[in-house]
Amino acid sequence: MPHFSHLFEHWQSTLNWSPTPDQIDQFEKLYELVLEGNSKQNLTRITAADDFWEKHLWDSLRGVLAFWDREDLKVIDIGTGAGFPGLPIAIAKPSWQVILLDSKQKKVAFVQETIETLQLSNAIALSGRSEEINKLSDYKKKYDLALVRAVGKPDICADYALPFLKKSGTAVLYRGQWLPEESEHLDIFCEQQGLQVVKQDRFQTPLTAGIRHSVYLSPRSTSNSNS
Repeated sequence: MPHFSHLFEHWQSTLNWSPTPDQIDQFEKLYELVLEGNSKQNLTRITAADDFWEKHLWDSLRGVLAFWDREDLKVIDIGTGAGFPGLPIAIAKPSWQVILLDSKQKKVAFVQETIETLQLSNAIALSGRSEEINKLSDYKKKYDLALVRAVGKPDICADYALPFLKKSGTAVLYRGQWLPEESEHLDIFCEQQGLQVVKQDRFQTPLTAGIRHSVYLSPRSTSNSNS
């Protein structure tokens, strides 16, 4: 039974993009796999179909909308948890190579099984702590996009992402609320680390009109090219 067919028009009206039939099937299967996985471990509290679509599928893609027309990007999803935002992005953008990193082995195992079930040849699950992985030569300064969808302080999230970025790369912080003091702390961190806040994107979610933010950071010397 389709879970998201009544929401199809929202893809086009809010993202100017519509999934193919195969991608629709993959999104549906992802939802079912997460529900099944929730019976074995705590993957997410968001289980109602509409909420899952808005807060996991749509929100994951909205954060990278600024890069939608680019192909062959290398992306790392730091602290992916149950696979968000990395899995929806890997489904929607088959030309992008997506690494899904998490320190919790059980969640990495779930993500790996999901990748195999969905036959996502452009996605890899990786177990480890970001502050250790980002020092390894295979991963350091290798990525066009470093994504952090976490509730930690933004400067800490940025610190996890920075070592992964190419000189021309962009870190994307997925946030709910965005407070003035968070901007102040992040500005101080960016000044110290040679980064620049390229954009703070405030938007509403399409079903519940919740306020979300995407914050984009780039190395100072190349930040203007990603605005």
